[in-house]
Amino acid sequence: MRLTRAERLSTGRLAAVGVHVLTALGAVVALLAARALIAADWQAMFLWLGVSFLIDGVDGPLARFFSVKKKIPSFSGERLDWIIDYLSFVFIPVVALVEAGFLPGISGLVLASLILLSSLYHFCDMGNKSDDGCFVGFPAIWNIVAFYCFALALPPLVVGVMVVVLVIATFVPLKWVHPVRSRWARPITALVTALWAVVAVFVAINGFPAPAWAQVVLVACALYGIGLSLSYGMAR
Repeated sequence: MRLTRAERLSTGRLAAVGVHVLTALGAVVALLAARALIAADWQAMFLWLGVSFLIDGVDGPLARFFSVKKKIPSFSGERLDWIIDYLSFVFIPVVALVEAGFLPGISGLVLASLILLSSLYHFCDMGNKSDDGCFVGFPAIWNIVAFYCFALALPPLVVGVMVVVLVIATFVPLKWVHPVRSRWARPITALVTALWAVVAVFVAINGFPAPAWAQVVLVACALYGIGLSLSYGMAR
């Protein structure tokens, strides 16, 4: 039985609403991550942040598949996504770094403030994404940075230096390759990303710091991502 044009429009609009609801659920997941943070349950916090990361990874492709912008032009799914990303990718992880002692004292609060402010710049910068699917400047993935701090049990001094470097990198127009959108070395990147995800979930479930073998895998994946971005930038 063929649907009428009106029925197809109604079905398409319903699907578009569903995509927005999926994105909005990220706020609920952020709340659950925040509750875990308050309880200093770092494993649960990172697992919830992982769920948020998963939602962020699938809602974009779904939005494009269902032509959400055309179906509901009056509602900005992109703006909704940015709000939730700032909560999950920046604010909650930064508070965790402070409360867990990775950014201690007054200097830690200063560094945390620099993260929050530089990330606001990145989210509001209209040129933070390139036409070839890359981020321009460090993409404010402080959830990943925080995860590495916990997994590797990094000392505060190392964390502080890393924060300074990445805050500065936010304003440097280096292209950071997106693991999904960018076509540059996509097959290898997909395998590395899948490996990283499996190990990250294992670590989050089993606790911090990560065992030595997992630390080696996580560091190798990070070096691959950095090297990929640097090589892509030089190739272009």
